[in-house]
Amino acid sequence: MAGVNLWVVLLPPVLGGLIGYFTNDIAIKMLFRPYGAKYFLGKRLPFTPGLIPSNQQRLAKKVSDVIMRSLLTPEELQRLARRLLQTERTEKAIYWLLQLALEQVQGNSQNKTAKIVGNILQDMIGQSLPRLLRVWSRRDDFLESQINQIFDQVLLDFQLTEAQAAQVSDWMVNGVLPPDRVRQLLVDFLTDYNIQVIDETLRAKTSGTYWVVANIFGVRNALTRLRAICIEEPNKSNIRIAELIAALGVKVRLQRWLQQFSLQELPVATVRQLRGTLRQTIKTYLKENGADLLQSLSTSINWENLALQLLNRLQASEVMTSSLGLVSQELALILERYLERDLESIVMQIIPILNIDQVIIDRVNATSPKELEGAIQGIVRNELQAIVNLGGILGFVIGSFQAGFLLLQR
Repeated sequence: MAGVNLWVVLLPPVLGGLIGYFTNDIAIKMLFRPYGAKYFLGKRLPFTPGLIPSNQQRLAKKVSDVIMRSLLTPEELQRLARRLLQTERTEKAIYWLLQLALEQVQGNSQNKTAKIVGNILQDMIGQSLPRLLRVWSRRDDFLESQINQIFDQVLLDFQLTEAQAAQVSDWMVNGVLPPDRVRQLLVDFLTDYNIQVIDETLRAKTSGTYWVVANIFGVRNALTRLRAICIEEPNKSNIRIAELIAALGVKVRLQRWLQQFSLQELPVATVRQLRGTLRQTIKTYLKENGADLLQSLSTSINWENLALQLLNRLQASEVMTSSLGLVSQELALILERYLERDLESIVMQIIPILNIDQVIIDRVNATSPKELEGAIQGIVRNELQAIVNLGGILGFVIGSFQAGFLLLQR
């Protein structure tokens, strides 16, 4: 009798605890398992696959809705963007990109970069700039301030040195007006009509000794004879003209005059007129021939070689390296001002493009039930085990109540 009472007291709590424990354990496992559907005689068994695998698509949609509705709201994305795009972080990112670009230019792709830069320069000089020049040259104030500044600061104060004046005078005497050219100018000038005009003018306008020479001897015969000698004896004439130029010191006189000449010695009205004439001449030339000049220039230059030289100069330029920090700082400030104004609209445009909700759905759907079980177990393993233990405890308590009720009935 005592043995029977012992079994009545112990068996219900033990069985209740075991049933409660394993029932909860099986129920929790059935949330994930089996991972796939099971079939018997061609029919799918109930509760296969597990609850979560069979509803994984709905779970993915719910997870996406919760995240987008509660976590990744537009306001939260704006706050994340502001934290991410703080001026210091943006400046460092831009500085890194500029350094990377500079290293890329200095790397093995330098020839490719030089070719690209060369094409850009050729297009700019040969195509874009001529079109702009045609438009700019139609303006009345085209290059007015620039030419005036050059004229006032350079040309107006410019004065030849002694060596420069000597070179110019030598060029003018030997290159522009050599003896043979002077002789030819005399021949061309001393026509019969010009000789007649000179003779009559001297007869009428001179007085004293010059009048006697002009009216008694006359200059017609002398000028006619001079023209005949220049034509008939060119070599002797050239020698005499050279001797006359040397005797008169034309080169030295011209050198002194060039060395002493300055535009500041001219009247103000003449200087202003000269400046206006210079500007108009340059403007007219650029308007008529500037585009063709730039296009011909673009075809005559090896732009790839020029770009390569520029890139090599950039590599060795300390200014370029030291300017990266300043450039990145300025760009970061510009980006900050832009984001302050348009961040909300940018985020609203980015959300549909990123399609974050669909990314979440696809990622959850792409996760295998086993991986999903492992992820959830890793998060709430202790809580799930507590539920299993709680089932055993509740089963044990209920079994104890049942044992006590049976004892009371006896």
